[in-house]
Amino acid sequence: MKEFSVNISPTKKEIFPASIDMGDQNVNGDQFQLTNYYFKKNGQPFYGICGEFHFSRYENQNWEDELIKMKMAGINIVPTYIFWNHHEEVQGEFDWKGNKNVRKFIELCDKHGLYVIIRIGPFCHGEVRNGGMPDWLYGRPFQLRSNDSQYLEFVKKLYQEISNQIQGLLFEDGGPIIGTQIENEHQHAGAPWEMTTGSSNEWVHAGGDGDEHIKVLKQLAQDVGIVTPMYTCTAWGGASAPSDEVLPLWGGYAFWPWIFYGDATEHPATPEYIYRDFHNNDKDNYGFTPNYPAENLPYACCEMGGGMTNFYQYRFKLPYESVDAMANIKVAGGCNFVGYYVFHGGQNPTGKKTPFLNESATPKISYDYQAPIGEFGQIRASYRRLKRQHYFYKEVENSFCEMKTTLPNGAEDIEPKDVETPRFAIRSNGESGYLFINNYQDHVKTQKQEDFSLFIDLEKESIQLPSQGGLALEKDESCILPFNLDLNGCTLQYATAQFMTSIEVENESYYFFYTPNGLTSEYMIKNSPVATITGTGIETEEQENHALVKVINESNNRMDIHLQNGKTLHICTLSDKDSQNFWKFSRKGQDYVFVTEATVLVSEEDVRLEIEDPATVELKVFPPLKEEASFKGCKVKKEKQQPGLFETYDLSFKRKQEKILRTDQVSDSQLKLEILPSAFSDVKELLIKVNYVGDIGYAYIDGELIHDHFYNGGTWEIGLKKHEEKLKTKEIYLYVSPYREGSYVKSDSPMAARTEMSEKKIATLDKVTYSIVTECLIDM
Repeated sequence: MKEFSVNISPTKKEIFPASIDMGDQNVNGDQFQLTNYYFKKNGQPFYGICGEFHFSRYENQNWEDELIKMKMAGINIVPTYIFWNHHEEVQGEFDWKGNKNVRKFIELCDKHGLYVIIRIGPFCHGEVRNGGMPDWLYGRPFQLRSNDSQYLEFVKKLYQEISNQIQGLLFEDGGPIIGTQIENEHQHAGAPWEMTTGSSNEWVHAGGDGDEHIKVLKQLAQDVGIVTPMYTCTAWGGASAPSDEVLPLWGGYAFWPWIFYGDATEHPATPEYIYRDFHNNDKDNYGFTPNYPAENLPYACCEMGGGMTNFYQYRFKLPYESVDAMANIKVAGGCNFVGYYVFHGGQNPTGKKTPFLNESATPKISYDYQAPIGEFGQIRASYRRLKRQHYFYKEVENSFCEMKTTLPNGAEDIEPKDVETPRFAIRSNGESGYLFINNYQDHVKTQKQEDFSLFIDLEKESIQLPSQGGLALEKDESCILPFNLDLNGCTLQYATAQFMTSIEVENESYYFFYTPNGLTSEYMIKNSPVATITGTGIETEEQENHALVKVINESNNRMDIHLQNGKTLHICTLSDKDSQNFWKFSRKGQDYVFVTEATVLVSEEDVRLEIEDPATVELKVFPPLKEEASFKGCKVKKEKQQPGLFETYDLSFKRKQEKILRTDQVSDSQLKLEILPSAFSDVKELLIKVNYVGDIGYAYIDGELIHDHFYNGGTWEIGLKKHEEKLKTKEIYLYVSPYREGSYVKSDSPMAARTEMSEKKIATLDKVTYSIVTECLIDM
């Protein structure tokens, strides 16, 4: 047994107004303020959860449902780039229509209660051609990204155009726009200057004039009416981010395609998954090197890797466990404002003068980013894993935002390749708090952590967790465990289960936990003021001053804690799998919990379930649906009520019986697909799934490239709903360019000649299947 201890007494976080003047009150009386540790909304701590979504990379008719998906995952702020060359590719011709209609996008955010941060550039990067700078800016007598007056005149016109689009939607007017990001990675990073790619390989300048340039840009934005409660800048890598004018934002990526621009041949294990204290000392931390006293401003993030796109020289399948582990690390270290880049994937628009607006090292069309929500609205495991964390942060934000980080001795000195030593940290107020444990590490083969226990030393007690035996956490998993958690007057001394959220039903509180993979759930509950504990799927053992409750049935359990004052509260413990299918929402004044593999979409208008490739889907509901509730779009069978908490329904969906896809093999590397007209009836999305081996996959309709995919060993998915009209009369051609073994260039001819030679070319299209996405409406 490995034993570890950490002393968190005394632990009291000092909270004071931030060193930067930031915040605002709108026409409705709502107010944002900034402390040194967190944001406050209307005087109360506000836990910000940002999910990046680029409106100009998605079909505008689908924006609303995708924003609902983000809200259902617990996102409350949507940052979005406004790429200059998406809107003014041709000088003087601004385009704000269709997928580029930023106003419509922000209005939809507002409709669904989502705040917005606009990232206005002028340089954005985002794997866009020239980092978002229009081609026509070049060849002029000034330096881009500098205080040159001629350059700033062009920037002012851009900012004025943006301002014209967003007026009335700013926070001060009661709108959702609460923040503006100025520039991006200024004087830290540039981007390939695409006109030179493949020849001289020059780069967009990283910027000049330092902090003064950021201050000038901020003033330009304000002068044209872009006035928001906060202004931000990316700060990593020594980027310009004057902390007296903007809030420096941070982040972290564990997958670095950009290192393969150079001589790198192997990706290192990164220090991203080592616990650090980002707020209580001024020493430089990995990825966090502030030029201001760390405790004076919140540690806030805008680019925690929600995924990563494949670059030509670096292909990989993202481990989805890496995303929620990243959040676990940042939050444990003192982050009260998380931000994922990107949370929703998309597709690059094609150009008016230049065929493609991508960065050349990335796919021309696809910007899926292996994100929590894919480029066709696919829900990934990272979405489901993050959702349960987000519910927790919002549930406890009032107390949690003020909790201080404490690390055990040596925590920051653990090497990334050390998979033997348990990694943990604590956030607490000195009396209660949360134990963070991480067993994920990128680019290293991890192992299950077993037989370790922790002693948490408080001022008045020492908590052994667990009280007997040891903990075990499966490889690649991370978790957050509570201690001395107040449950409506009942004290949970510790739990080896992760808390997610609670709801009120008929004046009684129901608390929802789940068992992280590898752990066994048990609850140590202080006897006072408990009278009795009953339930199903549990075992209770009375101890001195405590009751130890063990969960023996994760699929069907409930714990009923009867208090001496006559009140009762309830705990339900879900399996790890069910926790990923857990959804919480309010409808007509009542909180509900659904457990289902379907994606739950809730708006003021309706409640819908989105299902991919449906046959039968189980739906668990609490509290029970009213008798008059009905389902449209599926057949429903209500299961016999079990002793646990949930009412269970089996939903069955009619599959398409007719064949909707015809394939014709043109060659080993080319395939013709004919989509029959019936394919799109009663279908929200039609996903073609291609298994192939090669270098790059290309999909064409009538000679137009509609999608591409860098081969990484995974399945290539293509959403076809947006192409429905074309496919009534046209076919799709899939082409796979070959992977060339031992390739080299032969150029010894006395004439102008260059031929690529290879020992073996590999390009095969193995299998094409499809799945459909459909919906079921619940009238409740």
